[in-house]
Amino acid sequence: MHRFRLFVLLCSVLSMASLGHAQTATGETLMLNLPRQSQHAQITQRIGITDITINYHRPLANGRQIWGKVVPYGQVWRAGANENTTITFSDPVLIEGKPLDKGTYGLHMIPNADEWTIIFSKNSTSWGSFTYDPAEDALRVTVKPKPADMHNALTYDFDQLQPDSAVVELEWEKVAAPFKVSVDVHEVVQASLKKQLRNLAQYTWMSGDDAANYLLTEKIALDQALAYANTSIQNEDRFENELTKSKVLAALNRKDEAAAAQKKALDLANPLQIHLYARQLQAEKRSEGPNPAARLDLRARI
Repeated sequence: MHRFRLFVLLCSVLSMASLGHAQTATGETLMLNLPRQSQHAQITQRIGITDITINYHRPLANGRQIWGKVVPYGQVWRAGANENTTITFSDPVLIEGKPLDKGTYGLHMIPNADEWTIIFSKNSTSWGSFTYDPAEDALRVTVKPKPADMHNALTYDFDQLQPDSAVVELEWEKVAAPFKVSVDVHEVVQASLKKQLRNLAQYTWMSGDDAANYLLTEKIALDQALAYANTSIQNEDRFENELTKSKVLAALNRKDEAAAAQKKALDLANPLQIHLYARQLQAEKRSEGPNPAARLDLRARI
């Protein structure tokens, strides 16, 4: 009886394996890791500190009529081959101006001759679009396709890069479907800085100084920049962070305090730092600090 049960179990496993093998039209097996006709690819783009990653498989046109035939118009399509094409955002984004939370989404599309629907599904682990359920949509946007250079292999690319945005393009055969991804870089970075400066980074002078300089350069959250500069000074009082503090105070129009911080920075500076600071002022086409006394002090040290 025991041997009979083992025989039945073995037959069942072999039967399941045979069925699994027959599930792909190209003869690829689902049971083993073997080469596929539609090869796997991955592309990542960073906007600010936000990573966008697309995982997909690349079918080939090979002379076939793709749009309206291989990929029918008006039907949900997996936007690739094999498993779900997925797109991952490490932070919240805007897609064509509409908000989408961070996470991994199944990427589906409904192509038409003059308009495409781009679908971000909460289900990212299915096989293709065969079990796609619109109830699982996180977001839908519509975009206009455009002519493109010939791409035999389906390709995703990032174009029109800006400090806070990029355009994602699906390109296959001679058609491209673009959609814009935007990031509130300042908001994301400020939230990230608060988290980073609760970890080991908070114990070094460089971290607070870097954070203060970022906010100063971007001309945002200057009160927070001053707080970061003061934290840096508390860890280690140096020429660099005192100078940063003086610049933040000057940006806040607190001129007397800025001059005092600059004087303290110069008191802490070594000859090379004083020389480089003087050259920096020359490069900025000005030869003065926050006040004449500080300017004279700098000249006396050069």
